[in-house]
Amino acid sequence: MQIAMETRASLSDEEIIELYFQRNESAISETDKKYGELVFRIAYNILNDKSDSEECQNDTYLDVWKAIPPTRPRVFGAFIAKIARRISIDLYRHKARKRSVPSELVSSIDELEFCLTDRENVLESIEIKELARALNTFLKTLSQKQQYIFISRFYFSYSVEQIAREMGSTPSSVYKALEKIKRALGEYLKKKGVDV
Repeated sequence: MQIAMETRASLSDEEIIELYFQRNESAISETDKKYGELVFRIAYNILNDKSDSEECQNDTYLDVWKAIPPTRPRVFGAFIAKIARRISIDLYRHKARKRSVPSELVSSIDELEFCLTDRENVLESIEIKELARALNTFLKTLSQKQQYIFISRFYFSYSVEQIAREMGSTPSSVYKALEKIKRALGEYLKKKGVDV
């Protein structure tokens, strides 16, 4: 006799956000169910350590709990990803002061070094509003595929191999696309006179 297992689909983002507004603790488990893998992956790509990534995952949920309410995110997944990335980078910086930490974050930032002049302040430079506006405008000039590659590599710090797997492509073609995007970005920033 076969027993049918009832599986409940994930709640919508709006339903999860409403749970936060009701201060219902199940909001955290629903967030983890829907976005846990994404949060862990962002942290792991930056920290390259399972236990630190799990710590960042928990800290992300705590920060989301503190932020909602009063914040009502328009795009919940992006809101969570931004918090996870910030927490992971903060932990990376803290650990990097003590020892060398291998990380896709370092690799992806190194790839942009050609257009960012001060290596010591690269992460701070990225946060400058002028650069953020220029990058957003630049991204709109790219195809959807190029946008995916750029954001995966330089925002989520995915390895080239991860991006290739997810796109059903080869690392070689992803490298070529990245080189083309980086050249275009360098020219774009130069043309716009963005001082980085």
